[in-house]
Amino acid sequence: MTWWCTGIRWTDGRPAIGWYGQGRGERESLLGYGQRLAFAARGERRCLGVRRAGKRTVCPTGATVPARAGNAQCPECARLDRSFSVAADTNAADPRTYRVYLAWFGPGMVKVGITAEERGSARLLEQGAVSWTWLGRGPLMSTRRTEELLRAALGVPDRIAYARKRAVRGHLPAAAERAGEVAELHARAAALPGWPESLERLACETVDHAGPFGLAGIPAPARVVTELAAGGTVAGLLAGAAGPDLHFADGLVLDTRLLGGWELAAAGGAATDVPCADIAPTLPEAGQDGLF
Repeated sequence: MTWWCTGIRWTDGRPAIGWYGQGRGERESLLGYGQRLAFAARGERRCLGVRRAGKRTVCPTGATVPARAGNAQCPECARLDRSFSVAADTNAADPRTYRVYLAWFGPGMVKVGITAEERGSARLLEQGAVSWTWLGRGPLMSTRRTEELLRAALGVPDRIAYARKRAVRGHLPAAAERAGEVAELHARAAALPGWPESLERLACETVDHAGPFGLAGIPAPARVVTELAAGGTVAGLLAGAAGPDLHFADGLVLDTRLLGGWELAAAGGAATDVPCADIAPTLPEAGQDGLF
């Protein structure tokens, strides 16, 4: 039985690596900073199918996925996934409450976005937001209109490339300075006219992710993994994580979106049909190689 890596996820403010086994469901392996990781990709990278409402539908063709792709889905599964996407405005009837947020990733790198209220801060952790605050809450279409209003008025983009976020993490300004920038933008947003009446405005309460990301121990990026290949090995001491990125003590950065769809094994280890959480303990002893 094969367990396929599904990439990084954030659980209660901690990074974890997700796994999927057909007929066995989903599992995860929590990561700890200071942990030594050593793993290798095996076989071919496969499409992970579609995950919706906590359940995964297997790709009907078992298609392979290019090693450099940021999404472990074949075109057919990606199109199906997109048809249920709030981000693509294809699910306007979603009855859940949504929140509008203001996220800061580095000097001059700010965006406004929305997320389902039930997800809490998970979206901000997934995107690698260093500091952030809520702006308002309400029905989906009200939050979407607010998002578009604020983007245009504040002159902020709808997305920021991970490469740009990654490049500045090793030398960010102090927490007070980044909180001040977030508070200033929140005040500018709150003063704008045209907010939907159905949206409840929220006061500025800046949250900083320096702790969850381990920013104090993250060195400036020196090398970035851009592709995995069968038999290729990644090894090092985990210093921190932000969004999908794992930062190692030697400056290596691994975008875990590249891990999705691969079967991973402990470097040099024997074949196994259990996920990597069962190969080695979460926190190996000093000098011991471990896989997640």
